Amino acid sequence: MHAFGQILKTETKLYLRDIPSLLLILLLPTVILVVLGLVPTLRVPDPKFGGVSFITYFTPSLLVASLAMVAVNILPSVLATYRERGILRRLATTPINPAALLLAQLLLALAGIVASAVLLALVARLAFGSPLPQHPLGFAAALLLGTAALLALGLLVAAVARTNRSAQALTVPLFMLVMFFGGVYLPRFMLPDLVADLGAYTPPGVQALLDAWTGTAPHPLHLGIMATIALAAGAGAAKLFRWE
Repeated sequence: MHAFGQILKTETKLYLRDIPSLLLILLLPTVILVVLGLVPTLRVPDPKFGGVSFITYFTPSLLVASLAMVAVNILPSVLATYRERGILRRLATTPINPAALLLAQLLLALAGIVASAVLLALVARLAFGSPLPQHPLGFAAALLLGTAALLALGLLVAAVARTNRSAQALTVPLFMLVMFFGGVYLPRFMLPDLVADLGAYTPPGVQALLDAWTGTAPHPLHLGIMATIALAAGAGAAKLFRWE
């Protein structure tokens, strides 16, 4: 535990020093929310969005941006850089279990995602009167499983990428797909029905997040698919991961 504590402390310091990435994770979704919230018509409940405002409807998609940045952009890049620089190989020759580094990275990623979600929800509530997630347990389950699915995909990329450059070559298209199907580039009501439906079953499962946010229990199938993806991608990452 002492060795893990030291690794976590060191990784936390490095994490906090990367100010640009930290600001993107924490502030970008909230800044976009604030800009959109300044448009009065977007704060008015609309039958098109199930009786809620566009701000409430779009907030879960903004959360997808933080999830994607952390899980499929930053995490694989950090681990691939560590492999490229020989840090993972050197750790494997010490009494410290290299898996402790992976666990530390996952905990930091989860902390960043949770902090971003809390900030987004509070600003939406306090500044624009948007309700907090109306089905808290369902939202927690959807966020946990969606995050797990994306983190597992990020680890799968990190498992096969030998260098930071190769990691970026894999993460950029994955990041764009997650953002697209999550309704970040275009709100989901503007997407073709087939594409919007596919977004419900692709990580992080934005439909489950939206349902729980607006008061409906997430569909078990949506949660089950996120859990399946997390397990399958996690198992693949564990099988393929190399320390050097």
